Amino acid sequence: MYTLSTTAHATKAAQYDDLLQQARSLIGDEIDFTANAANFASLVYHSLPDLNWAGFYLFDGDELVVGPFQGKPACVRIALGRGVCGTAARERKTQVVPDVDAFPGHIACDSASRSEIVVPLVASDGTLIGVWDVDSPVPGRFDDEDAAGMEALCAAFIALAWEERDES
Repeated sequence: MYTLSTTAHATKAAQYDDLLQQARSLIGDEIDFTANAANFASLVYHSLPDLNWAGFYLFDGDELVVGPFQGKPACVRIALGRGVCGTAARERKTQVVPDVDAFPGHIACDSASRSEIVVPLVASDGTLIGVWDVDSPVPGRFDDEDAAGMEALCAAFIALAWEERDES
């Protein structure tokens, strides 16, 4: 039902726009955060090529704790500032890592991962919610277009699954 357009003529930006519309449709009417996070992770994981993990690490006030995801079992807890996820959370800046072995302090939850992108999830009031983490077995899998696409997806997710949840 939810698949990313794979036409040869579709740009990466158009593919992310298509995925964004699917995500909005999928989670727009549900107020349960966990259900939305689980479906969001599944949608992205099964729609984008060359991924081996896609999911959330949620901030519990002290550290990041694994949340809904798709892929192999993951590291459970990550300190702020540690690895790609902890760095994205501490700096509140998207991290695009073409070669995880070159990232100082990278945490290898799955040795098959070769590249990674992590988007910090921050509520409109500045509260750190967590991070959105996507890994690939392909070196250099993610670029600036992926960062823009993932950031748009995460902004929609926060608006629909977090901000509306707070108002309920």
